[in-house]
Amino acid sequence: MRSPMHDSEFSRNMERFGSGQTNPYEPEIGSLPENNFSKEDMKNVNKTGTTTIGLTTADGVVMATDMRASLGGRFVSNKNVQKVEQIHPTAALTMAGSVGGAQSFIRTMRIESNLYESRRGEQMSMQALSTLAGNMLRGGPFFMVSPILGGIDEEGAHIYSLDPAGGVMSDDYTVTGSGMQLAYGVLEQEYEDGLSNEEAKTIAARGIKSAVERDTGSGNGVFLAEITDEGVTINGHKNFDDVL
Repeated sequence: MRSPMHDSEFSRNMERFGSGQTNPYEPEIGSLPENNFSKEDMKNVNKTGTTTIGLTTADGVVMATDMRASLGGRFVSNKNVQKVEQIHPTAALTMAGSVGGAQSFIRTMRIESNLYESRRGEQMSMQALSTLAGNMLRGGPFFMVSPILGGIDEEGAHIYSLDPAGGVMSDDYTVTGSGMQLAYGVLEQEYEDGLSNEEAKTIAARGIKSAVERDTGSGNGVFLAEITDEGVTINGHKNFDDVL
C-alpha cells in the first residue's frame, strides 16, 4: 500500500490525530442545554398550577384543562392560558408544570410528529407517540412538566399520563396538576366504560370545576378538547354553565 503523500489532507489529519491534541469524536453532537435554577429562582417561574384531565370514550378521547397560570401558585399571572394543544392529526397534549417547559415540549412533539409523517408517509401510532414523549422528557431540557397525551389510532382511543422523569402510563382516564385529587374524586364516581364524547365532556368539566373551587393554582374557566377520527376540536369556556 502506498504511503500518503506528505502534506496531503490525509497526512495532515494523521498528524493531528497522532499529536493527541484532537479527539476524532469531538465536538459532541446533540448535547442538550442545561438549566441552573435554584429554589429561589423557582419562586418566580411561571407555572400553570393546573388541573388537566383526559378520558377515553366510545367515540374517541376528551381532554379538559383550566385556564390559569400563576407565579409559584401565589399570584395569577394569566387568566386565559390554553393548556391543551393539538400535536398530531388525531392527538393532543395538555400543559402542566412550568409554562416555558410545557410550551417547548408541545412544539417539539408537534415537529417530531410532522417529520415522522413526512418521512414515512404515515401517521405515528399512539404507542410510538407516547414512547417518543417519554424519551423526550427523560433526556430533554423540558423543565418540570407533567402532561397528558391523548389520541386515536387504528387500535382505538388512548390516554397516557407522563411524568417529568419520562414515565409513561396508559389508563382509561387520568388527571395531572395541583388540583388532581379534587378532580379524581369526580372521575372516580362518574366515569364508566362506553361514555359518549358529550357525556365525557360534561364529566371532565365537572372535574375541572371541582378543582377550581379549592385549588388556588387552577381557575378562570375550562378548555375542552374532543378527539375523533376526524381530528381535534378545542374550545374554551369562561363560564362553566355553558358546558354543565
